[in-house]
Amino acid sequence: MQAIVILLTISTLLLIISGLYFWFYPEKIEPRFIRNMKGTIGVNLMLFVAGISTILIFSVEDVLAAAEATQPMLEVSVGLGLALIGIGLPTGLATIGAGIAVSSVGAASLAVIAEKPEMFGRTLIYLGLAEGIAIYGLVVTILMLGKI
Repeated sequence: MQAIVILLTISTLLLIISGLYFWFYPEKIEPRFIRNMKGTIGVNLMLFVAGISTILIFSVEDVLAAAEATQPMLEVSVGLGLALIGIGLPTGLATIGAGIAVSSVGAASLAVIAEKPEMFGRTLIYLGLAEGIAIYGLVVTILMLGKI
């Protein structure tokens, strides 16, 4: 497992270093080199995905064998379950409402900015007010969680 992690780290670092090198020295890129590099990066990414999948598959066994996983589950009553659903509803509904508000205000803001660019600051304030609805829902949820 450790060998896979080391190989994934090395491959990631090589990708980052090669990307930075060609970003700072773009004149050193030749057309034949680009063809070879595409294949190399594709193979490297496939190996990376295979390595991550291997780590995920084999680490599940370690997690299931942990002492915390063998302890009995806490019982959740119907009342506690309904309370948790009720606590989650303000955040869910507030984010849906904020999404609707931000979509309307955002579309209108883009139309206004296209005609009058000096209105950017004012439209940004309106967009922040619409987004604040989700924050209010989150605050209500946090306050209600403190009551359980």
